[in-house]
Amino acid sequence: MDAFLQEYGRELVVKTGEHITVSAIALFLGVVVAVPLGILLTRTPKISGIVIGIASLLQTIPSLALLALMVPFLGVGKVPAIVALFIYSLLPILRNTFIGMDGVNPDLKDAAKGMGMTNFQSIVQVEIPAALPTIMAGVKLSAVYVIAWATLASYIGGGGLGDLIFSGLNNYLPNLIIGGTIPVTILALLTDFIFTKLEDKLTPLVERSE
Repeated sequence: MDAFLQEYGRELVVKTGEHITVSAIALFLGVVVAVPLGILLTRTPKISGIVIGIASLLQTIPSLALLALMVPFLGVGKVPAIVALFIYSLLPILRNTFIGMDGVNPDLKDAAKGMGMTNFQSIVQVEIPAALPTIMAGVKLSAVYVIAWATLASYIGGGGLGDLIFSGLNNYLPNLIIGGTIPVTILALLTDFIFTKLEDKLTPLVERSE
């Protein structure tokens, strides 16, 4: 272990930073797009099934194939990797946002209307807080997926810990494979832990409001 860190320690830190950066940007874009879209779909039920179906279809595309599809349009590097990971992040966030918002207690909505709230105020002050645990569960699922799939970004020059893993595979160096795999696993577990704690903090707030 000491010998590995001495030889690859600096590279490991750099690649971990790249991995986190690419994953975080893709997840952020997924949240920015999928949460408002999920909320909008609860107001337009006629097209909700179509939009969620399209998002589901996109997620069935094999990850390597999707990354390869990015190359003719965006070239190689971090940008196409982020776009591909962003597409993969959409479905869990979109679906959970829709389910969470659609499942808000109708009595809460009626109470908001009775207090004179506008539709926008009801969404922001009543419905989103009530749906937040479900939305966060979708974000958590997407975050773990994105961190795992980001290892494949190495194939199109996206960097990250996948560089170590695939370098190890190509050169028959088990230390590099293990050295890249363990940090990815730790990042995924840590992300799951953090978002689970956030869910635990948010759920009692909802229960008290009900």
